[in-house]
Amino acid sequence: MAGNIARRPNGKWRARYRDDTGQERTRHFDRKVDAQFWLDQITASVITGTYADPKAGQITFAAFYGEWSARQVWVPGTVYAMALAARTVPFSDKLMRQIRRSDVETWIKSMVVAGLAPGTIKTRYVNVRSVFRAAVKDHVIGIDPTDNVRLPRRRRADAAMTTPTPEDVGLLLVVADTQMRTFIALCAFAGLRLGEACGVQLHDVDFVRKQLKVTRQVQRAPGATVEVRAPKYGSERVVHLADGLIDLIAEHVSEVGTVGAEQWLFSQGDGPVHQNSVGYWWRKTLRAAGLSGIKLHDLRHFYASGLIAAGCDVVTVQRSLGHAKVTTTLDTYAHLWPTAEDRTRAAAQSIMAASLGDQFIAGDL
Repeated sequence: MAGNIARRPNGKWRARYRDDTGQERTRHFDRKVDAQFWLDQITASVITGTYADPKAGQITFAAFYGEWSARQVWVPGTVYAMALAARTVPFSDKLMRQIRRSDVETWIKSMVVAGLAPGTIKTRYVNVRSVFRAAVKDHVIGIDPTDNVRLPRRRRADAAMTTPTPEDVGLLLVVADTQMRTFIALCAFAGLRLGEACGVQLHDVDFVRKQLKVTRQVQRAPGATVEVRAPKYGSERVVHLADGLIDLIAEHVSEVGTVGAEQWLFSQGDGPVHQNSVGYWWRKTLRAAGLSGIKLHDLRHFYASGLIAAGCDVVTVQRSLGHAKVTTTLDTYAHLWPTAEDRTRAAAQSIMAASLGDQFIAGDL
């Protein structure tokens, strides 16, 4: 960046430079030292990567979000989540260059006071932060005011997670009708998400290889309609099915049948089932089983915990669940894997069994 300072005929000092687009920027000062200080600040911001167009920040958060979001390639779910987060900020009508860290902190605190869950607050924060990061990259602002803002602590995964017992799952399967029984089984014994289970078609199931291809999901759309689209990023996968689950799916096809040319396993009218209907089925099944406090998504945790208890490694669990990153699997289920202490005890027990045989009874030595 080239810059210089010159004295004008009226006695003012003019500092000027050309930005990265080649446009000349000028400002006038009464004293040369002030002009030099301003120019030094601009130079430093260019060097450190915090330079922002002085005029670009004269746009409100709402206006910038509107322009930026219109250029993004998002799935409908992301469009909804981003718009929801953007609507909740109290600085929507404030100029981007005037938004401070304190404004973001005030917004976070207001969500805490309103009783929003820490996970919900974090999701909205991350979505709004992506707007400011885009503004920094476009040189609209020099510094992201959301950087290092403190968020409410989330409960530890082992404390927050609810995992049904095998007895609970067994009871649910007994009292459920044929259609819901198969739906529950796909969530509990194949780890499918709600939308993925809604989207299963008959040709997704390979009865010979005992596999299920997860290639779509069904999501809510405005009104009472549904939308069929690809699974979450990284979630397309092949799930290996237990013999019992294959038999259950075959029984479902025989008794309930499929719907439409797509052969939906779970239907509503001539299309895939709506998530609201599944919610009704689930609540009805819970009541019939005399259970409460269990969410349908908890069946996915049940599946994951079963894989881990059976000795599956983290990559196997990641692929089975359709997590895009192994860190997601670890963040959610790390507490379920045996610790070093557990492995040490098990190894010591094996050594004792090998040395003393089956006849050893504690206290005999």
